[in-house]
Amino acid sequence: MERIGVVGGGAWGTALAVVVARAGRKPLLWAREAEVVDALNHRGENPLFLPTVKLDPAPRATGDLSALAGSDLLLLSVPAQHLRSVATSLSAQVKPGTPVVICAKGIEERTGALLSEVAAEALPQAPVALLSGPTFAVEVAAGLPTAITLAASDAALGQRVVQCLGGRAFRPYYTDDVAGAQIGGAIKNVIAIACGIVVGRKLGDNARAALITRGLAEMARLAHAKGGRAETLMGLSGLGDLTLTCTSLQSRNHSLGVALGEGERLADILAARRSIAEGVTSAAAAAGLAQRLGIEMPIVAAVDAILHRGAAIDEAIEALLSRPFRSETRAAS
Repeated sequence: MERIGVVGGGAWGTALAVVVARAGRKPLLWAREAEVVDALNHRGENPLFLPTVKLDPAPRATGDLSALAGSDLLLLSVPAQHLRSVATSLSAQVKPGTPVVICAKGIEERTGALLSEVAAEALPQAPVALLSGPTFAVEVAAGLPTAITLAASDAALGQRVVQCLGGRAFRPYYTDDVAGAQIGGAIKNVIAIACGIVVGRKLGDNARAALITRGLAEMARLAHAKGGRAETLMGLSGLGDLTLTCTSLQSRNHSLGVALGEGERLADILAARRSIAEGVTSAAAAAGLAQRLGIEMPIVAAVDAILHRGAAIDEAIEALLSRPFRSETRAAS
């Protein structure tokens, strides 16, 4: 694993390419935006998505997806809702047996599929692994200490990827629970929007702590239904990521929730941003998936109702506060 292709020139893809270079590998980053390719190759920076960070070492970039054909490993860092189309475009370039690592967080809105399921369909010739955990791209790119989950059902592949990406400041921890790791990464974005709404409505830190805790319970129920393990959600890809995104305005999802709670319209918030808040689409996808699986996820359903179904924020909050009292550890609570 020497030649590493990174698909996606956003903040996270750029940060990962820097991680690869620091680990002594040879990254080649594909970006859709010509200005990103030019800036990375000539100035060692990504002014569109990481404007405050001088990248050291700066990765080499290309706008030609076929240039990644000879990669020993591919990191797919594109938005969750674009993963299928990009992976399908890559299919002709990926040699059989070349591993791919999903670096996005979300659930496919159209199908309710987990991203590992999407990759398996679009790239059947490629072994799949997944990165998830508490990571702000700007801190990773700056070389600040970061711990992250690397999930793969094949332990040998997982350990190879850990050794490929790991370094002094970037610390991957292996798990074989692919379903649990990615559900944690997807649902925490939805809970982060809910926590942001609480902050915007000035409902207090008690309410935010309650949402984080009950959101973790919803996350664990969905993971269990998809074959994941509850203990995975106690780790970096669950509790770790949930804590980070629900408590910091660096989180795109949390800051979006704050703006909603303060009375801004969703369309206006999204129009003013270049980066994607994955929780917006994941809310609808997760709510639909939970309904099909017969799982109760009231916080996720409330966020979906606010974002996509015209529900008033105060009415959604009142509905949550009016739910019957029940045991904290009851499976359907």
